[in-house]
Amino acid sequence: MTQSNAIELTQALRTRRVSAVELLDEAIDRIEAFDPTLNAVVVRDFDRARVEARAADAALARDDQRPLLGLPMTVKEAFNVAGLPTTWGLPGTEAIPVTADAVVVERLKAAGAVILGKSNIAARLADWQCANPVYGVTRNPWNLDRTPGGSSGGGAAALAAGFVSLEFGSDLASSLRAPAAFCGVFAHKPTFGVVPTRGFAPPGTPMLRTAPMVDMAVVGPMARSAADLALALDATAGPDEREAVGWRLALPPPRQERLERFRVLVLTDHPRVPTAGSVRAALEARAQALEAAGCRVALESRSVPDLDAIAATFTELLMASFAADGPDSGAPHADWIRADRRRAEIADQWRALYEAFDVVICPATPITAPPLNPPSGPGATIEVDGEAAPYGAQSLWGTLATLTGGPATTIPIGLDAAGPPIGAQILGPYLEDRTTLAFAAAMEAAFGGFIPPPSRS
Repeated sequence: MTQSNAIELTQALRTRRVSAVELLDEAIDRIEAFDPTLNAVVVRDFDRARVEARAADAALARDDQRPLLGLPMTVKEAFNVAGLPTTWGLPGTEAIPVTADAVVVERLKAAGAVILGKSNIAARLADWQCANPVYGVTRNPWNLDRTPGGSSGGGAAALAAGFVSLEFGSDLASSLRAPAAFCGVFAHKPTFGVVPTRGFAPPGTPMLRTAPMVDMAVVGPMARSAADLALALDATAGPDEREAVGWRLALPPPRQERLERFRVLVLTDHPRVPTAGSVRAALEARAQALEAAGCRVALESRSVPDLDAIAATFTELLMASFAADGPDSGAPHADWIRADRRRAEIADQWRALYEAFDVVICPATPITAPPLNPPSGPGATIEVDGEAAPYGAQSLWGTLATLTGGPATTIPIGLDAAGPPIGAQILGPYLEDRTTLAFAAAMEAAFGGFIPPPSRS
């Protein structure tokens, strides 16, 4: 059952076609067989997971209906899990005690999930490759000479390789979306603030009752199907405990249920980076397929906000956020206020666009998975069909949703001629996560979704 999705596995558990212990043992066996090559699951908690799996089987025998009961999964190394190290890839932090779970981990466990370990990351979560001095390099299951992406690359690799069916990661500059695209899996960047981030923090950070959210950063699920993303979002979304005193989350239902009813805008060009020919062709083919299925599809709109202004404003706010944690206070607060006002103007422009369209489809990244360990220092580049582009351009398409906090669901839409998967992201209106997830599920049903890597199937 290594390539079954999470919903299929939870149904198999409830109908007693498989036990939680059997599922866990199968996951462990697969990790031990294939992970020496991939290096995706770098913190292992197999003994405690077996205890939890046995408890899950007992609960299933009592007809416990928790949504994730008995399901083995991993979480990104950057999340606190009591008793396991949280290093963010920084040497010397391995022995710092972790005494409490992140809120997301608490909620996943409360839903019945069995956390068997933690997946590898980029050092400091600050790269689009997955490597750090503590745990080493993670490879892409599709091609061991390519990166699975970063910073949530270990989780994407673990999903593609069939180790687990569900993973939880984070996203600020495409850290969920790039790895999902590079490994051919699904990911959901929730609307900002919908899923609590407390306990997702650098090593040694105090676990406060509540924690300030990092501007634009979110945590969200990765999976092998769109429905599994919705399942995980339902299990984790909602206010942290102090905010829950005053408000509850009530995400609206999807705008449409049937594929042919969606109004779709497809974007393929960004002013700051070329789009690889294979990515463009896959998006254009998907646009044609959607139109043939009955969707109203447009390839341009005067209502699209200025993509260059989005990238510039995102970069200014991101650099201000980084400076706040450094010795230099960075730009004056007035500069941040002005950038934030520009962000509000761009958010208004997106709201106007979503009066005419339900979703926007665009590249998750401008390229497919690049070679393993490309240089990532100042002046580094990526190659787009033989043309050099700035290394940081990998996140430019991601800024469309990140800057204004909207949801984005990443889906696989095909394979490059050389083999690597091609991913697209579905953007939707602020707080309308269920719309992007529903559209992703409708496209998956119509055109297919996850394909196992040939060498790992």
